Amino acid sequence: MSLGSNWGRWVEGCSRTEDALSVAIVRVAIGLIVAGHVVHLAWSGALPLVWFDADHGGLRDLDEGALRWAGGAVPAVVVPVCVGTVVSALAMALGLTRWATWATWLGFQIIADLNGQAGGSYDELLTATLFLLGWSGAHRRLSVLRFFARPGSVADTSSLACVRWLLVLQLVVMYTSSAIQKVSAHWVPWGDHMALWYILQQPTWQRNPMLWVAPFAGLTRVATVTSWMFELTAPLLLVGAWFRETRTRAGVVRSLFNRLDVRRLQLLVGLGMHIGIEATMEVGAFSLASLALYVACFSPDELRRAAS
Repeated sequence: MSLGSNWGRWVEGCSRTEDALSVAIVRVAIGLIVAGHVVHLAWSGALPLVWFDADHGGLRDLDEGALRWAGGAVPAVVVPVCVGTVVSALAMALGLTRWATWATWLGFQIIADLNGQAGGSYDELLTATLFLLGWSGAHRRLSVLRFFARPGSVADTSSLACVRWLLVLQLVVMYTSSAIQKVSAHWVPWGDHMALWYILQQPTWQRNPMLWVAPFAGLTRVATVTSWMFELTAPLLLVGAWFRETRTRAGVVRSLFNRLDVRRLQLLVGLGMHIGIEATMEVGAFSLASLALYVACFSPDELRRAAS
């Protein structure tokens, strides 16, 4: 097969469109998560400590980044950026315009980069997701503007299909890279499986005191191995989702994956893992942001059938 034909297939695949329902649900969820995250920091009183420079009440000197040109990480600059991020995130959730997504991405990227010692991997997860959603047609579905559309008008509800698959790929890369970083004697199946037991005894991670779990080391060992194996085998989620999308094609492996519904099994294990994390640990917006991307694993047709 010639280089020209391969390039043509690549362009055709990247240009394919589908209904925007799946990415629209992700858009609504991510918009609410970003807005809620920033509001929570302000409500709890942590915002000045985390995003103000040390000379203005913060805990440390910050990397002012883009704010250097606007006056630095001072209250008069940071607070308007935070307010603008919340407003644009809510506008994004309402589907007012594609530009609301880009404004949310820019605002959250600026404030998340101020303090490298605060936050977590969910900052990168949220900014990467916002960047991808900005290229999609996610604003064309589940938008409040559709309530004001003229009766009988036909609206464009399409989105680039490749954006949804990139969201799934992002989820897979996140899980797989996490498993690789956890290759230690406390995580791997041939180790002592004590990682979660130790984590739950650390005040920095605990949502509540966890001394009661000390006698149940056997359960935490099972949870440790299960979560690590789930993250390591995350590529099966991408393969399973693709085989589900192309289930009319021939192939023994494809048929087996669809018969077992590997995609759904992976998502169920991941759901259980994140529920456990959210119930016992303080990890910011990580679990909510991760679960929001689970919707991208389902095609718009599947979601419509499920809703009906």
